[in-house]
Amino acid sequence: MEKIRVDVQWCDKNFGASLGDNVPGAVVVTAKTYEELQREVPESLRFHVEGMLLDGDDVPQWLVNGDYELDYNLVDVTTVLRAYEPFVSLAALSHASGINQHQLSHYANGIKHPRPQQRKRIIDGMHKIGRELLSVE
Repeated sequence: MEKIRVDVQWCDKNFGASLGDNVPGAVVVTAKTYEELQREVPESLRFHVEGMLLDGDDVPQWLVNGDYELDYNLVDVTTVLRAYEPFVSLAALSHASGINQHQLSHYANGIKHPRPQQRKRIIDGMHKIGRELLSVE
């Protein structure tokens, strides 16, 4: 099964996605929410493949058959924070990661960009929250 990388980025109050190099042509999708984007990407890809076939373009058989998996890549911390804000508040993330909520807000709004070590603390904080939720019985 082929993997198609979907690069996702938060830009100007929307999520934008582009598909990897193994998909011929250009497929770009935008949506207001990450959840909506995840619904739109497969639909847009199917529409793109249908169009290429109608145009007589050379399309890899795995793409025609749907023998692929979409691999979403959130390219920066702003995108990560925006994608999961319906589930993780900045206050909760601040508590879990030890990063000041005001600083997290700067990251979420793209005002500042964290160093790799800060990014790791943010992701670790999200994982900590997830583990806590999974432990509920």
